[in-house]
Amino acid sequence: MQDFLDDQTDLHSQNQFVDEFSGGIKLWIKREDLLHPEVSGNKFRKLKYNLLKAREERYDTLLTFGGAFSNHIAATAAAGLKSGFKTIGVIRGDEIPEMPKSRWSPTLKFAESCGMEFHFLSREEYRQRDTKELKEKLHNIFDEFYLVPEGGTNALAIQGCEEILTEADDNFDFICSSVGTGGTLAGLINSLKFGQKCLGFPALKTDYLKDEICKFVNRSEWDLIQNYHFGGYAKINSELVNFMNGFSGEYGIQLDPVYTGKLVFGIFDLIKKGYFPNNSNILAIHTGGLQGIQGMNEFLKKKKLPQIEII
Repeated sequence: MQDFLDDQTDLHSQNQFVDEFSGGIKLWIKREDLLHPEVSGNKFRKLKYNLLKAREERYDTLLTFGGAFSNHIAATAAAGLKSGFKTIGVIRGDEIPEMPKSRWSPTLKFAESCGMEFHFLSREEYRQRDTKELKEKLHNIFDEFYLVPEGGTNALAIQGCEEILTEADDNFDFICSSVGTGGTLAGLINSLKFGQKCLGFPALKTDYLKDEICKFVNRSEWDLIQNYHFGGYAKINSELVNFMNGFSGEYGIQLDPVYTGKLVFGIFDLIKKGYFPNNSNILAIHTGGLQGIQGMNEFLKKKKLPQIEII
């Protein structure tokens, strides 16, 4: 367990300068993607205190939820392996077991290689994942386990995400992050210093995110920028792929297509449109998720769309 859990003390990522734009606006990226080779970015932060709690309460098994391409599933499987936990992934899509494993997503293949056991649900049953009835059913099947929610977001996850910002980040005017379940953004909001504002860029079309975030924060210096989801969760087009490839070629930073690619695209577009005041210092949080590029490229190839270049 010590290799993963106990080496997280005072762990901080580095800020990488990106560019200076007209009006003296400067952009940096916090490289949370470099925290760990397999449990990177916000998944590292979200799992940290959950795994410590599971160990404290003497659980030997972690159970969580996700789709076939989920960063959270991959990260939980890897973290469990390195920390001495068995892992169970409750996966959306009861058609998957009928496929030959050669057709499984790279995410599921990786998670299985880490020892994760899968339990597949229909999409209808998966929507009941937060109900008492389904949790009781899973306990009847798997006995005792420590439950990590879909996406990893709970109070312990937010505690971990509150550690993303450090004193070195006090001089930034805007802290920007992609948003999935809202846990990372909540942690960032709770860590803001006076005069800072947090902007969240949802990666999916949704009306409930503000309410979810407000469950964990009691501050007003934040907003959601809803215009850069590209049609919904994991939706992508040639414009975004070409932007990501141009960005990685110019700045040497790999972006993921589901979260950080949309985030940085949105920031660049807002800068062009004059959203940020002159001389603003902007910090974008790279939340990892690069493991999903391989699966996305398989999808793009089938659709005869440009591929994401891997640097």
